[in-house]
Amino acid sequence: MPELPEVEALRGFLADACVGKTVARSELAAFTALKTFRIPLSALNGLEVDGVERRGKFVCLSIGGLWLVFHLARGGWLTWKDAMPVAPARPGRGPLAARVVFDDDTGFDLTEAGTQKRLALYVVDALDEVPGIVTLGPDPLGDDFTAQTLDGILSAAGRAQLKGVLRDQRIIAGIGNAYSDEILHAARLSPFKPSNGLDDAERATLYAAIRTELADAVARSAGLAARELKGDKKLNLRVHGKTGQPCPVCGTPIAEVSFADRSLQYCPGCQTGGKPLADRRLSRLLK
Repeated sequence: MPELPEVEALRGFLADACVGKTVARSELAAFTALKTFRIPLSALNGLEVDGVERRGKFVCLSIGGLWLVFHLARGGWLTWKDAMPVAPARPGRGPLAARVVFDDDTGFDLTEAGTQKRLALYVVDALDEVPGIVTLGPDPLGDDFTAQTLDGILSAAGRAQLKGVLRDQRIIAGIGNAYSDEILHAARLSPFKPSNGLDDAERATLYAAIRTELADAVARSAGLAARELKGDKKLNLRVHGKTGQPCPVCGTPIAEVSFADRSLQYCPGCQTGGKPLADRRLSRLLK
């Protein structure tokens, strides 16, 4: 799933690639992807792209007074093409969800792999018309996300587990499954530690890990083409998706906890005092 660093890189890529261009064709191939109906996708045709912004994991293209907003969800991606197909996009069971073609024949496809179709597309007058944007928490790389902001978040979360708090877009915008694993590993904190159970030093360490892990990932992704972002992300992850491999810090094999539709990875040596975390589907967390 694309998270804040990859989405920020896509924002920068699209800003360089399409600002100033005019939309020649906008085509919907997966009708369930479009979540708004008052303004048709075709309303973008003939309008000029004047900016690209990011809100959490949402990419927002400002186009002639309207906004084209998309969220790639778990299996979605953007494919840029310097020469778009002449034939119109056809609805079907394939991965193509939508296509945008510019006046110089460049453009991009929005695609989604897998059977769970969650990619979301919106055409709106204002960004506050997108429900997922209205409810977003603060951006963890924003100037207003201070150590005091995080302190307030952790206190308000009570005994909620750190992993869930970091992933909740209503609490902090942009962090997903992968970077929450990386942040908690950098902070040497258990993913299941209660949010209000951190002392002052642990809170400071967590804040520094959030800012550093995300900022470093954004810096690594800057300037990469859209097709390169997935590989770059996987290459630089230390624990997420690395089950059984040695921790790059202490050498302990990376462990995993599985859930119905996802899993988390962590280092027992760095994060849980050498103790494994129990699968919460089967038993209570080992502390």
